[in-house]
Amino acid sequence: MKRIAFIMMAILLAVIPSTAQNYKNSRYYNKKTGHLDYRYNHSYSAPYFGFRIGPAFTYVNSDDSRLDGGDWQTGLNVGVVAGIPLTDTAPLYLETGLSYIEKGGKKDLVSGKKMTYDLNYLQIPAVLKYKYDVDDHFSIQPQFGGYFAVGVGGKIKNFAEREAQSSFRSDNFRRLDGGLRIGCGIGYDMFYADLTYDIGLANICHDSFDKSHNGALLLNFGVNF
Repeated sequence: MKRIAFIMMAILLAVIPSTAQNYKNSRYYNKKTGHLDYRYNHSYSAPYFGFRIGPAFTYVNSDDSRLDGGDWQTGLNVGVVAGIPLTDTAPLYLETGLSYIEKGGKKDLVSGKKMTYDLNYLQIPAVLKYKYDVDDHFSIQPQFGGYFAVGVGGKIKNFAEREAQSSFRSDNFRRLDGGLRIGCGIGYDMFYADLTYDIGLANICHDSFDKSHNGALLLNFGVNF
């Protein structure tokens, strides 16, 4: 899955420059000049589309000591988004999309070695976003909502015993996850960055008597059209 993610990243970085210059459905497209004009007054009713990529700082807490990876580890987050306007009179949007995200955690063992928990997901966010324009170029965009995710791969690795097993086998973690998302973004013309926090609410532990939850701090960079 990591190979797929890096291929996606390379493709996105390759197509962004040419797409930005010619995408006539861009919310910044000025029909009078035929070019992107970031100071052009667009309607709040215009949808937007974007690419996102950045690091994911994650952990997984569990009542089961075997599955508890409460120390942070770093993974990749890459995907696409679409913003749907909810009103013509205010910059309020429903933003959703699809991303590949590497979650999980790690812990130190008594032997001095470590265990890592890699939980890779395809994730669909759904957040309400308000775009406050500071000036013609700069905007602040707080957001709140949730996410739904499906596990697509990952390994639990015990470096002390040099053993690895699937993260989503029947006695480890469940594939389905969901929770809340809160964060804030900033926009400068077509460029965008945000910091969001995913709070896992779904119990991803197979054992009915134990609970396991994901947590993720995401730093994203990208562009909007």
